[in-house]
Amino acid sequence: MASGFFAILDDIAALMDDVAVTAKLATRKTAGILGDDLAVNAEKATGFLASREIPVLWAITKGSLVNKLIIVPIALLLNTFFPIAIKFILILGGFYLAYEGVEKIIEFFFHKKHQPAHDAVKAVELTGPAAEKAKVKSAVMTDFILSVEIVIIALGTVLEETLTIQILTVSVVALLATVGVYGIVALIVRMDDAGYSLIKGSGDKGFVSTLGHLLVKALPIIIRILAVVGTIALIMVAGGIFVHNIEYVHHLYPKVPSTLKEFAYGLIGGLIAVILITGVKKLITAFK
Repeated sequence: MASGFFAILDDIAALMDDVAVTAKLATRKTAGILGDDLAVNAEKATGFLASREIPVLWAITKGSLVNKLIIVPIALLLNTFFPIAIKFILILGGFYLAYEGVEKIIEFFFHKKHQPAHDAVKAVELTGPAAEKAKVKSAVMTDFILSVEIVIIALGTVLEETLTIQILTVSVVALLATVGVYGIVALIVRMDDAGYSLIKGSGDKGFVSTLGHLLVKALPIIIRILAVVGTIALIMVAGGIFVHNIEYVHHLYPKVPSTLKEFAYGLIGGLIAVILITGVKKLITAFK
């Protein structure tokens, strides 16, 4: 009896070793997407009142976990019974990401001048419950698309493994993606609070106080950088999806650097999506 029990433990240990190896490989493969995920979601998790930052981030994190619970089993089932569907889902997700990125660029260059820069009423609206829910919903939707990409890439690294290792590896990567990304985002959005604590604790004197002031001053700069990086990341991820999943696009301009190609295709895909969605919205408005 005892020998059988220890044999089971030995099998479990061997399985965990295999999962650790495959999860490490899958995480390395998805590192670029995880970086984009961090940039995108850090930008989306900012812009709230300090007292609402952590509750909003927790709401987005819970949404991200639900996304993974939906995506992982569906990806495994589709990979088993209907693998071609995964490619179409990725392409549709790519158009969504490209749309979000290009829409931000258009908003910045063409609609910003119509918005008052110091409108107190607008500031209240931006911190209201409705705006908060809308931003959380947008963040969770974007996380869903990026999560699909992460899960599919992770699954692609273990296609030759047993179903058990596939399930465990993809689940581990999905969990690490959520905990890692949103843990880092939480640290970023609370930088100013940490800075104020250091300043207060040091009596506003010495190296600790200087570090506190640095953290406080750095946060707005980091947020602005993340806003730009997040927008570029959306377009780059979308372009990467198009390049790797559309055969015709993949073989176009082979001598052009892949980064430039992905950004260009992301922009083109985003412009197409913006034109189509804007046209549909106008048609709906016209028929109302």
